[in-house]
Amino acid sequence: MSERKVLNKYYPPDFDPSKIPKLKLPKDRQYVVRLMAPFNMRCKTCGEYIYKGKKFNARKETVQNELYMGLPIFRFYIKCTRCLAEITFKTDPENTDYAMEHGATRNFQAEKLIEEEEKRIQEEREEEELNNPMKVLENRTKDSKMEMEVLENLQELKELNQRQAQVDFEGMIGRYRELEKREKEKEKEEDERETKEMLDRALVKRLRDSDSDSEKEESSSSSSSSQPKKAITDKPTDVLTTDIPREAQGTSSGGVKRAKVESWERSVGTLGKGGALGSLVVRKKPAAAVSKPSTVVTASASSSQTDSKTSSVESNNVAKPVNTLNGSSSLSLLGAYSDSDSNESE
Repeated sequence: MSERKVLNKYYPPDFDPSKIPKLKLPKDRQYVVRLMAPFNMRCKTCGEYIYKGKKFNARKETVQNELYMGLPIFRFYIKCTRCLAEITFKTDPENTDYAMEHGATRNFQAEKLIEEEEKRIQEEREEEELNNPMKVLENRTKDSKMEMEVLENLQELKELNQRQAQVDFEGMIGRYRELEKREKEKEKEEDERETKEMLDRALVKRLRDSDSDSEKEESSSSSSSSQPKKAITDKPTDVLTTDIPREAQGTSSGGVKRAKVESWERSVGTLGKGGALGSLVVRKKPAAAVSKPSTVVTASASSSQTDSKTSSVESNNVAKPVNTLNGSSSLSLLGAYSDSDSNESE
């Protein structure tokens, strides 16, 4: 299989290169090449800036009748990117640079201008020295004076370097590092101490909270244990005198109950003094006393019974059921009342 790109050509044995006709091309023939702008420039027509390194499709030609030490000089034609004006520049092998011809001005060539100025001053000085020997002496005196100043400055720099060389920079750095290390250790100790103090304060606060909680629990337990005793020792009749202070309850309980009895008597009346309810009370006949207990209740008996009940309540401070006359119950009393009504109707 043959190669895709063949570099070697086949030349027959009877090949004679002199027989090949030569093309007659003009000496100022132009070639199209791809190049980059060698320096910053500005178009004279439109003022467009063309920076160094911008690529162009340029035409290249050889400059006629110009050589530098046998080296040909080439000229390049480019067009402005804005107005398409033609700009030309050529090579400058003498200064290893490019020279602008027309169509644009070169920018940022301060270094080149300085070099050209120094070169011009040197040429003028040489011309003066050739014609004026006194100028040569003056120039030599100036040069020697400048050399002395340069040597003095150099000596000062050397002394300064020696003084700096005597300084132990390594020792200074070591001392600085030791100082920095001690400061870090001190900061670390302070942080540990502050942390320990904070932990101690938190522990003390926790102990105080636990002590207060235990005291609260003890107080609550003691109050709960004393509360039933208080309920037992309290009087059942204290509910009736809740608005009266405890100091006055013992002294005024009889007066309050007496006031209640008096209010009852005013509203209803007494049983034994011939009031509105006096006619309802009827004495039981002697015949009924044999079969049933006597249920005749007089006004004096009822009043004495009421007084005895109130006195017994005040003395014992405990609620007891009301005892009827001769140990009879309330049902027997109702029966007696019904018997009295029936007897009366008879």
